[in-house]
Amino acid sequence: MINFKGGFQKIFSHIPIAEKMLFAKHLSIMIKSGMPLLDSLWLLKKQARSKSFQRIMGQMVVDIDNGQFLSASLDKFRAIFGEFFISIIRVGEASGTLAENLNYLHQEIRKSYELRKKIKSAMIYPIIILIATAGIGSILIFFVFPKIMPIFSSLKIDLPLPTRMLIFIITVLTNYTLYIAIAAVLSVVFFIFIFQIRTVRFYYHDLLLSMPFVGRVTQNINMTSFSRTLASLLKSGIKIVDAVLITADTMPNLVYQRELRAIAEHIKAGEAISTYLAKRSRFFPPIFYQMIQVGENTGHLDENLLYLAEFYEAEVDEVFKNLSTTLEPLLLLLMGIIVGFVALAIITPIYGITKNLNIK
Repeated sequence: MINFKGGFQKIFSHIPIAEKMLFAKHLSIMIKSGMPLLDSLWLLKKQARSKSFQRIMGQMVVDIDNGQFLSASLDKFRAIFGEFFISIIRVGEASGTLAENLNYLHQEIRKSYELRKKIKSAMIYPIIILIATAGIGSILIFFVFPKIMPIFSSLKIDLPLPTRMLIFIITVLTNYTLYIAIAAVLSVVFFIFIFQIRTVRFYYHDLLLSMPFVGRVTQNINMTSFSRTLASLLKSGIKIVDAVLITADTMPNLVYQRELRAIAEHIKAGEAISTYLAKRSRFFPPIFYQMIQVGENTGHLDENLLYLAEFYEAEVDEVFKNLSTTLEPLLLLLMGIIVGFVALAIITPIYGITKNLNIK
């Protein structure tokens, strides 16, 4: 199934996660200080940097002025704020702890934001190396080699294999540039469209979990999200079945979304969470369901979930800290192979020509 409505709402009303984090924090402080909710929203609307957020908060002001709850107004922008954000606010409104819940929401969003920053920071170095490799290769292929190629064509000599391969690549790129560009654009559009189909994304996410290194990292990220979100919802007083279903909607991996919905059904049938997790060891490591089992038996499930969230977040942090060190030699080797191939294709025939002239 393709969800165009939610997708378009996310694209055309994108709100940076940092701005949502500050919104929760500032609104919590204002309400705690005794400022009415409507006045707080008016003030925050004026301070908002994003035009999209200003429009959304303008709608919030109208809704609150008409007597609606804040959670009901946010529910109109579910694709942007998410079920977790809305549910925490809804519980705060029902229990009279809106300021406390907003502050708690800010803390949870901040932790998620910091995790994303760590992942992005770890990917900067590999991307720079790949761009540098592509840049050096492009300069050699499109600027250096074309000036030398006419010399090779005018000489009646047998060119080495690397040179012939490079000539073929340049010829194809030169003669079919328009077709290659169109094919590249259509490929990007195709993949964007195909990934809107939930079934395709599901099998892609399942494939990620099956890959040696990527699978472990993906699992740890989802374990962190699962533990922290469920712990937050349980601490807020949400019933466990509802909390699991809300957590399912926040999971970045569709395979884990399916698993959490299955967990909710088993809880309804009177089964413990750990019992189901123990049967799904491919997705849930032994330490994960064992800690949850201890939490269920002792009545401290939320505390054990927070421990698991910190444990898996530390695992993810450690992996991405070492990622640059691990990838650096591989990327440098890749750069050396590409540049070496191009250099070999250029130098080898020149050396052959010089050798023949010396013999004569």
